[in-house]
Amino acid sequence: MPIRKVSSSMQFSRRWSSGEKRSSASETYWVPNTDVYMTNDCLVIKVELAGIQRDELELTAEGNKLRIHGFRKDGCRKGKCQFQIMEINYGPFETTIEIPPNYELNKAQAMYHNGFLRVDVPLKNEGENGPRSIPVSDQDE
Repeated sequence: MPIRKVSSSMQFSRRWSSGEKRSSASETYWVPNTDVYMTNDCLVIKVELAGIQRDELELTAEGNKLRIHGFRKDGCRKGKCQFQIMEINYGPFETTIEIPPNYELNKAQAMYHNGFLRVDVPLKNEGENGPRSIPVSDQDE
């Protein structure tokens, strides 16, 4: 099964289900740049998240899907400004990666360093498929 990035365009409008907390019926979010590659013993997901604090990241695994989401604050601007070029996304972000069945998402390990999130997903050894939170450390790659 090929790897598939479930959310793949720059801006989305998320519709909330009836049971989720929300501030409005829909919310716009951006999708960070993501690399996914295989090594001999794991699948590596590397996400570019400059300017985001580790505690602003949330990773969840459910079944074969890894959801990475959070919020990038825009604390650099003062008052009103008129952009000439605006390429940096601020606010909520989200991406979902569908993991091939031969990898064990429930044993994934995540590290955040210098604006890059790296998630290593080991080759599969039979295990549980229930949802779980994935902690993020400050260690180097």
